[in-house]
Amino acid sequence: MAEKLEHKVATGVAWSFSEKLLSMVIQMAVSIIVARQLMPEDFGVMAIMTFFTSVALAIVDSGFSQTLIRKASPTDEEYRSVLSFNILISLFLYAIFVAISPAIARFYGHEVIAYIAPVLFLVLPINSLCVVQTVMFTREFRFALLSKIVFSASLISGIVAVVMAILGCGIWALVAQRLLMMGIKAVAFWWIRRWRTSARGGIKYLRDMAPFSLRLLATDLITAIYNNVAQLFIGKMYSTSQLGFYSQAQKLKDLPVTSAVQAVQGVTYPALSKLGDDSVMLSEGFLRIMRLLSLFIFPLMLGFVAIAPEMFMLLLGEKWMATVPYFEILALSGLFYPLSAVAYNILKVKSDGKVILRLEIVKRVVMTLILAITIPQGIAAVAWGMTAMAAVDFIVNLSAAMRYINIGVEAILRSLLPQSLLAVAMFGLLYTANTYLLALPYALHLIVDIAIGVIFYASGAFIFRLSAFKEACVLLRGVLTKSE
Repeated sequence: MAEKLEHKVATGVAWSFSEKLLSMVIQMAVSIIVARQLMPEDFGVMAIMTFFTSVALAIVDSGFSQTLIRKASPTDEEYRSVLSFNILISLFLYAIFVAISPAIARFYGHEVIAYIAPVLFLVLPINSLCVVQTVMFTREFRFALLSKIVFSASLISGIVAVVMAILGCGIWALVAQRLLMMGIKAVAFWWIRRWRTSARGGIKYLRDMAPFSLRLLATDLITAIYNNVAQLFIGKMYSTSQLGFYSQAQKLKDLPVTSAVQAVQGVTYPALSKLGDDSVMLSEGFLRIMRLLSLFIFPLMLGFVAIAPEMFMLLLGEKWMATVPYFEILALSGLFYPLSAVAYNILKVKSDGKVILRLEIVKRVVMTLILAITIPQGIAAVAWGMTAMAAVDFIVNLSAAMRYINIGVEAILRSLLPQSLLAVAMFGLLYTANTYLLALPYALHLIVDIAIGVIFYASGAFIFRLSAFKEACVLLRGVLTKSE
């Protein structure tokens, strides 16, 4: 069973990473084209709206989807109860947020907020239709299907956004992209999985799931608020243009980071749930995931820092160069968030949810202090604060997870240190090489940088026989030679 589960995880991660990689490429291409057509103020306004949609989406899910994934055998009554709750709460929140949108528009001095809110907030009821099917597909390890649906939705919504931006639709291009992305997923899920049941849900089923679910809700809600709260202050204390630069840096940083987190977390949570009673296998699985994830995420984020000026100038142009310093700082936070997500999965599998909520409160107290100190100092200080918070988040989650698995600090360091040192050496090489490549055209400079980084890191991983590199090769061969 362990070998079969490992293959499912490897295949699932491969499909998820493939989809996330393709979706990331599409979203990056869309972001580049749209950013060239729109103004930083448009992205600043959307950053403000992202705060409210993120908070509302966390409430709509309410942690019930994670509880269903964790349960041994969810019943149709439980699925029906969760679906009904999701729909009702999403409609309620839609009405609330649309009603307060004029006040938000007046507060920030952007009338367009009141116009786009009734359309943008439709993502809430549409998203509520996706939750149950997502749980079902996840429990069945049908990540290939999920990946194809998400990729198709990204492609279609991206094309529409680009066309609208070129036609001069302004911020509506961004609104349409988000709405279409969610809508296409909902239609595809219900078309493929035409789930019907005569079972009747009820409050009693939600009540049984509530203790764990509501603790996750509180955690996810706090996370959603604090991950976006800096944008609210930047938009008010500085300007929406400055917020646009900051949010664009965060968005471009989040494309690879979020892709890695969602791919690994989405696949490993149901897998780790199945290993929950086997502490030895759970510990070994945790270390392997950490090694493999760090093998890719460390060089990727440090590489972004090294090539940021050339990348922004070539892809986005002079108009967006003010984003570069924020991006270079925020990219460092990407070293921690994917690893923190894996440790968080251990807590979801092994704890009853209480420790998760307590840790989240502690982390957000620390983050409140960081924001209070950094926001008055400027946007660069906020970016450094977010990076420091990412490190704190990882340390706290990892420390708590180690209480549930048979792993010490030494084992964690042995798993992460080789990839860390090699990635830092790669960054040093690129930083030094850049001083000799300044005379090259931006495109050629970028190509040379990428070639140097990839060749150096891959060669180093092979020469020094990094265990993570060998494991990646074994998994890749397994995925290519075995059918799902």
